Amino acid sequence: MAIQSMYTAATGMKAMDFKLEVISNNLANIDTVAYKRSRANFEDILYVQMEQPGQRNGLDEFKPLGKQVGIGVQLSSTQADFKQGGVNQTENNLDLLIEGDGFFQVQAYIDGQEQTVFTRAGNFTRNANGDFILGNIPGARLQPTINVPQDGQDVSISQTGLVSYRAAGATEQSDAGQIELARFVNPAGLAQLGANLFQQTDASGPPLNSNPGQDGAGIVLQGNLELSNVDPARELIELIRTQRAFELNSQAIQTADETLQVVNQLRR
Repeated sequence: MAIQSMYTAATGMKAMDFKLEVISNNLANIDTVAYKRSRANFEDILYVQMEQPGQRNGLDEFKPLGKQVGIGVQLSSTQADFKQGGVNQTENNLDLLIEGDGFFQVQAYIDGQEQTVFTRAGNFTRNANGDFILGNIPGARLQPTINVPQDGQDVSISQTGLVSYRAAGATEQSDAGQIELARFVNPAGLAQLGANLFQQTDASGPPLNSNPGQDGAGIVLQGNLELSNVDPARELIELIRTQRAFELNSQAIQTADETLQVVNQLRR
């Protein structure tokens, strides 16, 4: 069993190494706009059943307990935490924050194909044609398309997503379009593409589109950006726990090795 103990402890070291990578990524994105922290979920592996519970003993009575031992741990999934991040008041009239549930929809090229993807990041700007695009992805246009002409000024975006502007020489505002938000039954099932983008999957379900403030969607706040929801103190605590767990599994391997050395010396 000492040999099996070494393999079992090795699975623990491998699991903690992966968890360290997840924590490191969280800390690296502590200042990424609207980043959602991830956590690693683990599960125990197959058990060796030496004696099943409920077997009869010599007195023909059912044994209340059995004999079984697990052979380690493995990664089951990584899960994004979509808790609301903090607020960064930028006073930039094209910076948008979603307060509540929902994602912006943008049209972007993914693996050479144009498709609709989703983001919580609201650092928008305008391209040469006046279309709203995501600031960190060239050509990622907001959907439905919002266009403010080159001479448009005093861009105003209401909490319900109505975009308006004032044309040069005009005294009244003109409508540029309506922002829509997408919600998902299981947002944790979205695929993370990087660049603050998420992709729909069978696990997330199809997007549920609505105007901000309707049907459970959050509202839009102009001149603000959502901060990363990474809590540095929490991540550092998890980092220490991960390090200690790695060390304990390493110690288990050393102990199993010492046990094998004692057994090997018994024949001398």
